[in-house]
Amino acid sequence: MNETLSKYIPEQAVKPVFELIVANQVHLKIVNERVTRHGDYRKGTNGKHEITVNSNLNKYKFLITLIHEISHLVAFEKFGRNIKPHGDEWKYSFQTLMVPFIRPEIFPENLLPLLARHFKNPKASSDTDAKLSLALKLYDAENDKNFIFELPFGSIFRISNGKVFKKIALRVKRFECVELNSGRIYLFNPNAEVELLKI
Repeated sequence: MNETLSKYIPEQAVKPVFELIVANQVHLKIVNERVTRHGDYRKGTNGKHEITVNSNLNKYKFLITLIHEISHLVAFEKFGRNIKPHGDEWKYSFQTLMVPFIRPEIFPENLLPLLARHFKNPKASSDTDAKLSLALKLYDAENDKNFIFELPFGSIFRISNGKVFKKIALRVKRFECVELNSGRIYLFNPNAEVELLKI
Protein backbone atom coordinates (compact mmCIF):
# COMPACT_ATOMS: atom_id res chain seq x y z
CA MET A 1 0.00 0.00 0.00
CA ASN A 2 2.84 2.44 0.86
CA GLU A 3 4.38 1.86 -2.58
CA THR A 4 1.03 2.57 -4.26
CA LEU A 5 0.42 5.68 -2.15
CA SER A 6 3.86 7.08 -2.99
CA LYS A 7 2.84 7.22 -6.68
CA TYR A 8 -0.10 9.49 -5.86
CA ILE A 9 0.78 11.68 -2.85
CA PRO A 10 3.87 13.57 -1.61
CA GLU A 11 6.53 11.26 -0.09
CA GLN A 12 6.39 12.85 3.38
CA ALA A 13 2.61 12.23 3.55
CA VAL A 14 2.74 8.48 2.78
CA LYS A 15 3.33 7.16 6.32
CA PRO A 16 0.72 9.34 8.12
CA VAL A 17 -1.87 8.71 5.36
CA PHE A 18 -1.24 4.96 5.53
CA GLU A 19 -1.78 5.13 9.31
CA LEU A 20 -5.11 6.97 8.76
CA ILE A 21 -6.22 4.33 6.25
CA VAL A 22 -5.37 1.47 8.63
CA ALA A 23 -6.85 3.18 11.73
CA ASN A 24 -10.15 3.83 9.93
CA GLN A 25 -10.22 0.47 8.09
CA VAL A 26 -10.52 2.18 4.71
CA HIS A 27 -10.75 0.18 1.50
CA LEU A 28 -9.14 2.64 -0.96
CA LYS A 29 -9.76 2.35 -4.71
CA ILE A 30 -7.95 4.54 -7.20
CA VAL A 31 -10.25 4.93 -10.21
CA ASN A 32 -10.33 6.50 -13.67
CA GLU A 33 -11.28 10.17 -13.95
CA ARG A 34 -14.87 11.13 -13.20
CA VAL A 35 -15.82 14.59 -14.40
CA THR A 36 -18.36 15.25 -11.65
CA ARG A 37 -16.20 14.37 -8.62
CA HIS A 38 -12.61 13.90 -7.46
CA GLY A 39 -13.43 11.33 -4.79
CA ASP A 40 -16.21 9.50 -2.98
CA TYR A 41 -16.89 7.84 0.38
CA ARG A 42 -19.54 5.22 1.13
CA LYS A 43 -20.13 2.58 3.72
CA GLY A 44 -20.66 -0.64 1.79
CA THR A 45 -23.45 -3.11 2.51
CA ASN A 46 -20.78 -5.34 4.10
CA GLY A 47 -19.98 -2.51 6.56
CA LYS A 48 -16.63 -1.69 4.94
CA HIS A 49 -15.58 1.93 4.46
CA GLU A 50 -14.98 2.40 0.73
CA ILE A 51 -13.19 5.47 -0.63
CA THR A 52 -12.49 6.14 -4.28
CA VAL A 53 -10.14 8.84 -5.60
CA ASN A 54 -9.54 9.77 -9.24
CA SER A 55 -6.16 8.58 -10.53
CA ASN A 56 -5.59 11.66 -12.71
CA LEU A 57 -5.28 14.16 -9.82
CA ASN A 58 -1.91 15.74 -9.12
CA LYS A 59 -0.32 14.58 -5.84
CA TYR A 60 -1.43 17.62 -3.81
CA LYS A 61 -5.03 17.47 -5.02
CA PHE A 62 -5.05 13.70 -4.50
CA LEU A 63 -3.92 14.14 -0.89
CA ILE A 64 -6.55 16.82 -0.16
CA THR A 65 -9.27 14.70 -1.80
CA LEU A 66 -8.30 11.56 0.13
CA ILE A 67 -8.31 13.43 3.47
CA HIS A 68 -11.65 15.06 2.46
CA GLU A 69 -13.19 11.60 2.01
CA ILE A 70 -11.65 10.12 5.17
CA SER A 71 -13.15 13.14 6.99
CA HIS A 72 -16.64 12.04 5.90
CA LEU A 73 -16.02 8.63 7.43
CA VAL A 74 -14.63 10.12 10.67
CA ALA A 75 -17.49 12.65 10.99
CA PHE A 76 -20.18 10.00 10.45
CA GLU A 77 -18.53 7.62 12.92
CA LYS A 78 -18.11 10.31 15.58
CA PHE A 79 -21.30 12.35 15.17
CA GLY A 80 -23.74 9.86 13.61
CA ARG A 81 -25.25 9.38 10.15
CA ASN A 82 -27.81 12.21 10.42
CA ILE A 83 -25.30 15.04 9.99
CA LYS A 84 -25.08 17.13 6.80
CA PRO A 85 -22.43 15.73 4.44
CA HIS A 86 -20.47 19.03 4.42
CA GLY A 87 -21.79 20.52 7.66
CA ASP A 88 -19.94 21.71 10.77
CA GLU A 89 -19.05 18.19 11.92
CA TRP A 90 -17.41 17.37 8.60
CA LYS A 91 -15.60 20.73 8.52
CA TYR A 92 -14.24 20.12 12.02
CA SER A 93 -13.11 16.60 11.04
CA PHE A 94 -11.51 17.83 7.79
CA GLN A 95 -9.64 20.64 9.59
CA THR A 96 -8.43 18.28 12.32
CA LEU A 97 -7.18 15.65 9.85
CA MET A 98 -5.73 18.08 7.29
CA VAL A 99 -3.86 20.61 9.44
CA PRO A 100 -0.95 18.22 10.26
CA PHE A 101 -0.28 17.92 6.51
CA ILE A 102 -0.10 21.68 5.84
CA ARG A 103 3.65 22.02 6.16
CA PRO A 104 6.57 22.74 3.82
CA GLU A 105 7.81 19.11 3.77
CA ILE A 106 4.55 18.14 2.06
CA PHE A 107 3.20 21.16 0.13
CA PRO A 108 5.10 23.71 -1.97
CA GLU A 109 5.64 27.15 -0.41
CA ASN A 110 3.13 28.89 -2.73
CA LEU A 111 0.28 26.58 -1.61
CA LEU A 112 0.78 26.87 2.17
CA PRO A 113 -0.89 30.28 2.78
CA LEU A 114 -3.77 29.37 0.44
CA LEU A 115 -4.33 26.07 2.26
CA ALA A 116 -4.16 27.78 5.66
CA ARG A 117 -6.84 30.27 4.54
CA HIS A 118 -9.01 27.57 2.95
CA PHE A 119 -8.97 25.36 6.03
CA LYS A 120 -10.23 28.11 8.33
CA ASN A 121 -13.63 27.24 6.82
CA PRO A 122 -13.25 24.39 4.28
CA LYS A 123 -15.71 24.17 1.40
CA ALA A 124 -17.38 21.07 -0.02
CA SER A 125 -14.87 21.24 -2.91
CA SER A 126 -11.49 22.95 -3.18
CA ASP A 127 -12.60 23.80 -6.76
CA THR A 128 -14.96 26.46 -5.35
CA ASP A 129 -11.99 28.26 -3.78
CA ALA A 130 -10.78 29.89 -7.00
CA LYS A 131 -7.34 30.99 -5.72
CA LEU A 132 -6.51 27.59 -4.23
CA SER A 133 -7.91 25.75 -7.24
CA LEU A 134 -5.81 27.81 -9.70
CA ALA A 135 -2.68 27.31 -7.59
CA LEU A 136 -3.28 23.54 -7.39
CA LYS A 137 -3.78 23.34 -11.17
CA LEU A 138 -0.21 24.58 -11.69
CA TYR A 139 0.83 21.06 -10.68
CA ASP A 140 -1.48 19.26 -13.14
CA ALA A 141 -0.09 17.43 -16.16
CA GLU A 142 -0.03 19.51 -19.34
CA ASN A 143 -3.30 19.54 -21.29
CA ASP A 144 -4.93 21.51 -24.10
CA LYS A 145 -7.52 23.17 -21.86
CA ASN A 146 -7.84 26.85 -20.94
CA PHE A 147 -9.29 28.54 -17.90
CA ILE A 148 -12.39 30.59 -18.69
CA PHE A 149 -10.83 33.73 -17.20
CA GLU A 150 -8.00 33.50 -19.79
CA LEU A 151 -10.38 33.60 -22.77
CA PRO A 152 -11.29 36.92 -24.41
CA PHE A 153 -14.98 37.89 -24.36
CA GLY A 154 -16.70 36.50 -27.45
CA SER A 155 -14.65 33.28 -27.38
CA ILE A 156 -16.41 30.04 -28.25
CA PHE A 157 -15.58 27.04 -26.07
CA ARG A 158 -16.66 23.47 -25.34
CA ILE A 159 -17.06 21.84 -21.91
CA SER A 160 -16.54 18.15 -21.05
CA ASN A 161 -20.16 17.13 -21.82
CA GLY A 162 -19.83 18.49 -25.38
CA LYS A 163 -21.96 21.63 -24.97
CA VAL A 164 -20.66 24.73 -26.73
CA PHE A 165 -20.77 28.23 -25.23
CA LYS A 166 -19.84 31.82 -25.94
CA LYS A 167 -18.25 33.94 -23.19
CA ILE A 168 -20.22 37.18 -22.97
CA ALA A 169 -19.84 39.03 -19.64
CA LEU A 170 -18.44 39.11 -16.12
CA ARG A 171 -21.03 38.99 -13.35
CA VAL A 172 -19.34 39.79 -10.01
CA LYS A 173 -16.85 36.88 -9.76
CA ARG A 174 -18.26 34.49 -12.37
CA PHE A 175 -18.46 34.60 -16.15
CA GLU A 176 -21.77 34.72 -17.97
CA CYS A 177 -21.80 32.45 -21.02
CA VAL A 178 -24.54 31.58 -23.47
CA GLU A 179 -25.04 28.01 -24.63
CA LEU A 180 -25.19 28.25 -28.41
CA ASN A 181 -27.77 25.47 -28.97
CA SER A 182 -30.38 26.59 -26.43
CA GLY A 183 -29.60 30.28 -25.95
CA ARG A 184 -29.65 29.72 -22.16
CA ILE A 185 -27.29 31.69 -19.92
CA TYR A 186 -24.92 29.84 -17.57
CA LEU A 187 -22.44 31.12 -14.98
CA PHE A 188 -18.92 29.67 -14.81
CA ASN A 189 -16.27 29.97 -12.13
CA PRO A 190 -13.12 31.68 -13.47
CA ASN A 191 -11.09 28.51 -12.91
CA ALA A 192 -13.35 26.26 -15.01
CA GLU A 193 -11.25 24.40 -17.58
CA VAL A 194 -12.65 24.44 -21.12
CA GLU A 195 -11.59 23.70 -24.68
CA LEU A 196 -11.25 26.82 -26.80
CA LEU A 197 -12.73 26.35 -30.28
CA LYS A 198 -11.22 28.08 -33.29
CA ILE A 199 -14.30 29.20 -35.25
